[in-house]
Amino acid sequence: MVVLYTIGFGKKPLSEFVTLLRAYSVDLVVDVRLRNTSQLAGYTKRDDLAFLLREGFGIGYEHWPELAPTAEILDGYKAGHDWAAYERAYGQLLVERQAEQQGRDLLARAGAPCLLCAEPKAEHCHRRLIAEYWAGCLGGIEIVHL
Repeated sequence: MVVLYTIGFGKKPLSEFVTLLRAYSVDLVVDVRLRNTSQLAGYTKRDDLAFLLREGFGIGYEHWPELAPTAEILDGYKAGHDWAAYERAYGQLLVERQAEQQGRDLLARAGAPCLLCAEPKAEHCHRRLIAEYWAGCLGGIEIVHL
């Protein structure tokens, strides 16, 4: 059984964010946000977060925008807040982008990977959908939301 972690940085101070990653021995953070360079990202702005994780805690960082929802899917959800429609559209996108192979590759090389996005809770977040998609396709994955 492989463990796949997920975390959202929203409403988490840096100290809590890092403490969670370290407590679960996360060795690679995979950023699945579409946009991660905005000043609004705070401590999770791409280059800053990569530096902090690597130099401060020995945790790897990679940005995988191909696992992010498209702007159209995000805009559709923001307009109507129809989570079921979002799940369907995003699930189809994962199939189209052959996300199964990306999951296989990630889990073969990382001991304790963690998917990162902004949503504080995984309930309405695409990181949960990615993790569940991989668990369904690849099997043998335990999902832990930090």
